[in-house]
Amino acid sequence: MALRSAPPRAAKPKPKTSGLTSELFRNPKVPFALALIFVDAILVALIIAYVPYTKIDWDAYMSQVSGFVGGERDYSNLKGDTGPLVYPAGFLYVYSAIQYVTGGEVYPAQILFGLLYIINLGIVLFIYMKTDALPWWALSLLCLSKRVHSIFVLRLFNDCFATMLLHAAMASLLYQRWHLGLIIFSGAVSIKMNVLLYAPSLFLLMLKGMDIIGVISALAGAALVQIVLGLPFLISHPIAYISRAFNLGRVFIHFWSVNFKFIPEPLFVSKELAVSLLIAHLVLLAAFTHYRWCKHEGGLLNFLHSRFLSLKKSDNSGSSFKILNKEHIVTTMFVGNFIGIVCARSLHYQFYSWYFYSLPYLLWRTPFPTLLRIFLFIGVEICWNIYPSNAYSSALLLCLHLVILWGLWSAPSEYPYVDHKAHKEKRKEK
Repeated sequence: MALRSAPPRAAKPKPKTSGLTSELFRNPKVPFALALIFVDAILVALIIAYVPYTKIDWDAYMSQVSGFVGGERDYSNLKGDTGPLVYPAGFLYVYSAIQYVTGGEVYPAQILFGLLYIINLGIVLFIYMKTDALPWWALSLLCLSKRVHSIFVLRLFNDCFATMLLHAAMASLLYQRWHLGLIIFSGAVSIKMNVLLYAPSLFLLMLKGMDIIGVISALAGAALVQIVLGLPFLISHPIAYISRAFNLGRVFIHFWSVNFKFIPEPLFVSKELAVSLLIAHLVLLAAFTHYRWCKHEGGLLNFLHSRFLSLKKSDNSGSSFKILNKEHIVTTMFVGNFIGIVCARSLHYQFYSWYFYSLPYLLWRTPFPTLLRIFLFIGVEICWNIYPSNAYSSALLLCLHLVILWGLWSAPSEYPYVDHKAHKEKRKEK
């Protein structure tokens, strides 16, 4: 009797997680990025252990939080030794949690901020690897700032949490998770309002990547976050909360400014300078939007007209839906924020964290040679490490910013959308 051969077994599908892992490690930048995280974690631990802590705002934060925990809901009564509370409600929740975990002690808080630094670095490296904008060795620039290490683990500023959440929101946007990204973005704004510098760019990307219903619902979700977080204060003392937590007219002290120090103090604090910088900010945003970010749509007006026509036709079938290129998302967000930095009247030392992590990306989007990019990076870092700042360092910083901005303006404009066929084939492979 002839032996019957067994039917061939079907090949077992590879687990999705192993496929993702292999895809990550096929990228030679991944092992280098992991090594950077490991080495920087050791450096952060050494800084915490051996570099003296500098007391600036921590005691004020703890005083403001203690008032909140004690039941105070009037923002005009929440004060510290540096003055009244000027941050939205998310700040109070975050630092109340930190006070609970650390007991208000600096050393355990430094360890917590060290972990925050590493988490933020991991998110930023993830964004850089998804965009593939830099050569592998240039990723090390993200770990080489003396000032940023100091901001995180020797100063414990709330800018650190806002920056981390902003980068987490950007990581969500890379996967077209607009609603999640807006919720995280709103959470970052609730800690410090500087995140709003990204808002014009984000709104433009939303108009490109979603239909009008999606835009409205995402904005509603972001607004709901602000309402829920601020509800205890909005119910009891709404005017005090809104006027103090969302005060856009604050005038910073001339001595602490890192930029525009070469301007005499009477002009520095004047409304004329504030209005001039605001106009410059809006003009630059409009120019980049029209000539750079909407170039492939025929300019800003043509883009808005096309969006209006799609709304008028009530075309919600998704046929006109386009997936945004990851590079376009990151470039638009980082450049929009950088324009705000260039036009900011006052930049304090902790504000460097607002845009440091975008610097390598921005430099590699310019047409400059690599050596000039490195010189610009080092020059900006040097300016931020001169204390106190002076007329020469602030003038040099402005010049460096303007050179980078010119490079971004003169760089080729990337195509903003992903090819549909290529995207579908890539999803099938996964």
